[in-house]
Amino acid sequence: MNAAVKTDFRVPVLGSLFRFQWEPAQQAYVLLYPEGMVKLNESAGEILSLVDGQRNVSAITAALREKFPQAGDLSRDITEFLEVAREQHWIDYR
Repeated sequence: MNAAVKTDFRVPVLGSLFRFQWEPAQQAYVLLYPEGMVKLNESAGEILSLVDGQRNVSAITAALREKFPQAGDLSRDITEFLEVAREQHWIDYR
C-alpha cells in the first residue's frame, strides 16, 4: 500500500441543529439553523452533499475524486474542510 494513501473510516454526520439544502434564492447550498443560515461555497457544498451518515471520509473523498478527476488529490482539502466543519459544529463523527 502506498504510504501516501490514508484510509479514514470516520463517518461524518450533520449536526443535529443544522439542515443542509439547496437554496434557489442563493443559488448555493446552505446550512440552515435556528438562528440563521450559512451560505456555502461550491466546494463546501459538494463535500457536505455527500455527508449522509453512511459514507466515511475515504468514501466521500473517492466520490469527489471520481466526480472531479481533473482536480487531482483532494484528500487533504476534504479532510481540512471537514475539520473546520467539525469545529463549527456543522458536523460530528460517529
